[in-house]
Amino acid sequence: MRAFALAPHQLHDLRGSAETAAGVGELRYPARTALVVAGIPGAGKSTALHTFFGTPAEADAPARSAQGALVVDSQQSRVRLRRTLDWLPYPLWRPIMHVRHYAAVRAALRGAAGPVVIHDCATYRWSRRMIARWTAAAGRELHVVMLDVAPEVARAGQRARGRRINPVTFALHCRRWRGLVADAVRDTAAPGPTASTVLTDRAALNRLQRITFED
Repeated sequence: MRAFALAPHQLHDLRGSAETAAGVGELRYPARTALVVAGIPGAGKSTALHTFFGTPAEADAPARSAQGALVVDSQQSRVRLRRTLDWLPYPLWRPIMHVRHYAAVRAALRGAAGPVVIHDCATYRWSRRMIARWTAAAGRELHVVMLDVAPEVARAGQRARGRRINPVTFALHCRRWRGLVADAVRDTAAPGPTASTVLTDRAALNRLQRITFED
């Protein structure tokens, strides 16, 4: 099947082996998009950002892709803080990392000239509302790519990167995520602050060739 470009405008469920999903080779968004790449810890958000936007694994600040998107990954704040706080157990300085990450998100949405791509688990209502509010204030469209993977796959992803999430916290992430996916599937019009939602699994993501932004 010949690949085609999809300009998301509502809910697009690309999971599974549906013929339409297999044909999507590109996601194409407006130039002033705020694109949130969401998923539970270990789902592969940072890997997707590296694959589609070339963000360096050890970057310590928001990185600009070859096509001009500013990519804000929480891993960037982690790398920066690790230099001075790594002698402390990670749970003790994780809140500082989150504060720095959301400060970087807000600064990017307000100051970047082109598209902004944001790493966020999306399982906290307050963070979804905060990003939506900042996006609207900046006059941008909010689009979301939801990377839906099984908990055991996400756990394997955590182990591969040398991370460990508290089992109770991880279970909460998974439960909230299931609710988000159910809500997205029920409401195919993607109402409210979100202009579109693309729901994908690893297989569909691997078939995707590029994510682009156009005027």
